[in-house]
Amino acid sequence: MAQGVVVAGAGQAGFQVATSLRTEGFQGSITLIGDEPELPYNRPPLSKGFLTGKEGEDDLPFRPASYFEQHRIDMRMGARVTALRRTEHEVVLASGEAIAYDFLVLATGARVRSITREPIGGLLYLRTSEDARRIKALMAGADSMIAIGAGFIGLEAAAAASKVGKRVTVVAVEDRPMGRVVSPLISEHFRLLHERHGVRLMLGDAVERVEAGVRVTLKSGVVLEAPLVVAGIGVIPNVELAEASGLAIGNGILVDQYLRTSDEAIFSIGDCASVEGHGRLESIQAAVDQARCVAATIVGKLRAYSAVPWFWTEQFESKLQIAGIPSGCAHFVRRGDSVYGFRRDGTLGAVESINKPVEHIQARKLLETKVPVTAEQAADSGFDWKGLLPRRVS
Repeated sequence: MAQGVVVAGAGQAGFQVATSLRTEGFQGSITLIGDEPELPYNRPPLSKGFLTGKEGEDDLPFRPASYFEQHRIDMRMGARVTALRRTEHEVVLASGEAIAYDFLVLATGARVRSITREPIGGLLYLRTSEDARRIKALMAGADSMIAIGAGFIGLEAAAAASKVGKRVTVVAVEDRPMGRVVSPLISEHFRLLHERHGVRLMLGDAVERVEAGVRVTLKSGVVLEAPLVVAGIGVIPNVELAEASGLAIGNGILVDQYLRTSDEAIFSIGDCASVEGHGRLESIQAAVDQARCVAATIVGKLRAYSAVPWFWTEQFESKLQIAGIPSGCAHFVRRGDSVYGFRRDGTLGAVESINKPVEHIQARKLLETKVPVTAEQAADSGFDWKGLLPRRVS
């Protein structure tokens, strides 16, 4: 069993692998390194309840400082790994300190994709708790907000701003809300939802430039102005550390089914990792599942990552839960407030459920067990799924 594990990155994935190692009985040293000065925290509330005031600062940390002390996890917050010495099995911090490892877990996450080369006052991005604090502070004195991007972050921020009485406009190059990740049927639900709450949607129109003020000019020639602009146009995986050390890189740090990089002493998980057979999954649950697999493997219980990915977003009164990958589906079938996606070969590929937590759990079981499901069964609101599921997962 390894004597020392170093985890570079203290987001959801990094935190989870450190805690899962202890759960698995690992007795060696664990060093968790994070470039933010605060304790590891939960990110999903940042674009939702934190902006509206429903959740506060005390709701963000995963655990208090005492937890990490009790579980002998050496916390290096506000520190950054600048170099990786694979031959020596060491990471080097910006301070110059070298920390040895038997196993290293790269959980370096991703950073926001910027619209402008230089910062512009009033143009903000939402990735970290500090980002959320800035947006919340500026939102308090603003009468309106522009959200650039109609993905999860843009729409969640738009919903939060609308809830606290701001006039909101969403601008996106996509022709439908969350168009890259959900079915057209779900997109239409959220388009109507936002419009019903007074959000102005300007879809299929790209941003030409953003200027101080904040002034947003679209390619169509339309000019919009607001004291606050929140941009959510995607992220870039942080692979520079891995790449500089010679590890294999693709759309992320390339890892096999056991989350191992091209160096067997180094794993990678979370938003920065591109997993064999899965690709790069920007999902809290994927980060958690991957971390648990790595922890098990490090203590000698070799475990491949094979979990069904699932995602969620909450906007106004609608909570969408997604099991599987809708973008890989060729056609969709509605079942009440849920949508079932089927691949070209006729197999079930994804299920999108709105305010249907029980159906979401059922859908994950269907996808995990690969039970054959037909489009006719999916469309039949009276069909009983329990009869299809093996007894061991029912």
